[in-house]
Amino acid sequence: MEAPARCGLGESLHMKEFVAVLFGLGLVGNALLFVPQIFAVWRKKTDEGISLVTFGGFSVLQVVGIVHGIYQRDPSLILGMAASLLTCGTVTALTVIYRVRRLRALR
Repeated sequence: MEAPARCGLGESLHMKEFVAVLFGLGLVGNALLFVPQIFAVWRKKTDEGISLVTFGGFSVLQVVGIVHGIYQRDPSLILGMAASLLTCGTVTALTVIYRVRRLRALR
């Protein structure tokens, strides 16, 4: 009976790097998912239908992810979360701007 093949240390490190790159690409993909929402809010010039709690919460979690990435010295996590914060933060900022304008107009 043959012993199962084992991965050497080099193969393990190679796989770890591959997964890190894949993770980083996934985070960039996540950031790109917010872009259509940016254009929708910008084009409609309204905050209606946008949850400030949801997008604000995502933004806070992304800041926490960036800080965690800094502590872990993980550039994939830092860059991916920063890209997500940029796009999600833009939705959050536009929502705040249009909500403030709408509420002022109601006075």
